[in-house]
Amino acid sequence: MNTILIIDDDLAICELIKVNLELMGYKCLYSTDPIKGFALIKQEEPSLVILDVMMGNVSGYDVAKKIRNSENISKTPIIMLTALSELNNKLEGFNSGVDDYITKPFEIEELKARVIALLNRSGKESDSLRVKETLTKGDITLMPEEYRVQIIDKQTQLTPIEFDILNVLMQNEGSMVSSNTLLKEVWGYDENDDIDTIRVHITHLRSKIDKISSRKNKYIQTIYGGGYRLIADGIKDKK
Repeated sequence: MNTILIIDDDLAICELIKVNLELMGYKCLYSTDPIKGFALIKQEEPSLVILDVMMGNVSGYDVAKKIRNSENISKTPIIMLTALSELNNKLEGFNSGVDDYITKPFEIEELKARVIALLNRSGKESDSLRVKETLTKGDITLMPEEYRVQIIDKQTQLTPIEFDILNVLMQNEGSMVSSNTLLKEVWGYDENDDIDTIRVHITHLRSKIDKISSRKNKYIQTIYGGGYRLIADGIKDKK
């Protein structure tokens, strides 16, 4: 049985989520205190954590970073639950190692769908989505053992989500990959209109590539109204 831990300083939200997820057959624990919540994560090693952002002196970002830096629980899937919806807030969450992001107020059915998708995805670590060996196309090399990408001769660390997005784009190099396809391949959503999730991750991925590449933002193209396309040799400037 999968155990889900909820950390939110709003008791009513904790109980609402707990009741609904237990009806789905999950074991649910919760804490309204982020410090005690983190201690529970280390003790219980849950299958997934649902984490609020604004919780007094210790933010959800802080807890997410602690999870990612703790050996036994570093790969625990995290859904961030928050009233903050600005792009910068989402980028900060993903930079902290969060896997998915839901903005309050939320529909409980949406949360349940995200939980199922993320649990399914986290159980596919050895599936075909994850590259088994170093993959090189054009200027770009993916190193699966370390979740790193190299552009020509410089490297940077990626999150598992960023790695999987780049992997899907590389497997379809030169062709457009729709946002819905990325949501299905990376997150496991069958049908979903959460294009903003993809947009935020692509923005963050581009930012990392930008720091190690002389061709600023010239590897991943946005196909407006469609999706994204990877050009592995970079887009040459027109003279």
